[in-house]
Amino acid sequence: MTIEKTASNAAERPSLPAKVKERLYPAVLDLFSQNDFHQVNLREIYRRSGISPSTIYKYFPSKEALLFAILDEKITEVGRLAEIHIKGIESTREILRKIFWVTLDFYDQNPGVAITAFITVPMRTWMREQSYIREDATKMFEEVCEHGRKRGEIDPSIRPRDVMDLYFMFCYRQIHMWFFQGMKWKLSDTLPTFYPMFWKIVSAEGAPLPGRTD
Repeated sequence: MTIEKTASNAAERPSLPAKVKERLYPAVLDLFSQNDFHQVNLREIYRRSGISPSTIYKYFPSKEALLFAILDEKITEVGRLAEIHIKGIESTREILRKIFWVTLDFYDQNPGVAITAFITVPMRTWMREQSYIREDATKMFEEVCEHGRKRGEIDPSIRPRDVMDLYFMFCYRQIHMWFFQGMKWKLSDTLPTFYPMFWKIVSAEGAPLPGRTD
C-alpha cells in the first residue's frame, strides 16, 4: 500500500513571528509530551500558550500541521548540530559516534521533543506529511558512507539507508526504554552500551552482509 504524502502549505501561509513561536512551541510540546495525541486540542493549546485559536489558524490549518511543523524544525536542528560537530573529523567510526551523541544529547536537553516525536505522535498520521521524510538525514548518511568507503572503514555491502535505519532503530529503542523506565538516566549515557555493536555491524572489520539484488 502506498501512503500519499500531504503537500506542505507553508509557502502559502505567513511566516510565524518569533514572539508567537516563543509562546506557542513550548506549550505545544509540553502538552503533547504529557498527553496522548488525541487528548490535545487547540483549546488546550490556547489555554496553555495564550495564543488565540484564530491566530493559530492563521499560520496552521490544524493541530497536526502545527505539531509536525514544530517537529520538523526541531529534528532539522539535530542534523545541523551534527554537521557542525563532525566537521573536520576523519575517522568514520568517530563521525558516526558523534552523530549519535549529538542526537541523544539534543533529546536530553529537549525531552519534550523526544517524547512527542517518538512516543506520542501516531506514525500513520505523520507518514502522510512531507516532514516525515528526513531528506537531510539521508544526505548526511550518504556522505558519511561514501567517506567511510574511501577510507576502507565501512563494509562496502552496507548501503547508506542501512546505516540510517540502524541509527533510527537504536535511537528509537533508547528513547522508548528511557521513557518506559521513568527517564531516570541521560540518553547520551547509553551510547557506550550500544555503539560498539552498531559499529561492528557497519564497519569493514565486521562480517560482510549477504549480497543483494537491489
